[in-house]
Amino acid sequence: MHSELIVSGIQVYIDGDGPDTLVMLHGWPDTHEIWEQQVQHFKHTHRCVRFTLPGFDDPGTRGFSASEVVALILVVVNEVSPNSKVTLMLHDWGCLFGVHFAALHSHKVARVIAVDVGDVSSPAFAHGLSLRGKLMIFAYQVPLALTWYMKGPLGNYLARAIAKFLRCTADEATIHTGMSYPYAMRWLGALGGLKVLAGPAQLQCPIFYAYGRNKPLQFQSEAWLQQLGVTAGCKVEAFKSSHWVMVDRAEQFNSAVSQWLALKA
Repeated sequence: MHSELIVSGIQVYIDGDGPDTLVMLHGWPDTHEIWEQQVQHFKHTHRCVRFTLPGFDDPGTRGFSASEVVALILVVVNEVSPNSKVTLMLHDWGCLFGVHFAALHSHKVARVIAVDVGDVSSPAFAHGLSLRGKLMIFAYQVPLALTWYMKGPLGNYLARAIAKFLRCTADEATIHTGMSYPYAMRWLGALGGLKVLAGPAQLQCPIFYAYGRNKPLQFQSEAWLQQLGVTAGCKVEAFKSSHWVMVDRAEQFNSAVSQWLALKA
């Protein structure tokens, strides 16, 4: 079963009619379509809910603060699952916004599936980064932050060039500077910045964390992985993939997540 609805001006896509609801949040430079292989797998057992993050489909967007993004997630969750907790499936910036939502609204979240972005705001992550790692992050994230202010063809060209360099899976034609506002928040304090965001260590619900091994950078600390690995109900799994685990290794990822979800039934 497929249905669509508009929630606070956002197009929300719903597939499946299982008893439990999966709410999927993507990151840069993607849209709701990044989850297509997960929807095809999980719609037979779950209700799959997805939408494009605000502004990611609008090159001229004003941008949205962290509190506005979280407020939108809450409205969507209340609309699609008013009486039951949901499971969040998160990737990239979706991890940061989704984890913060789960920390603020724990009564709405049963469990979290996070892909390739973990405790990036923690001291352990910062201390574990090599100088090379810090320079690599700075080298692509700061230019992306600047594209938020550039707008127009030049900004779009730079954003697409960075996406190509990072081997992003998104269609180049869909990438634009409007997607860059989270980086402007992170590096330039735009839209209120990101200092308020909670990290995964603050969550009380079970977490499944998947990450790719085939990357020059890791977005989680070893200390957090070890802690998560010995926490009851949680699971860590590494995949031979890039940052886009759920695309590169869709079958293996879907299977691993299904097995983990079955243990929580």
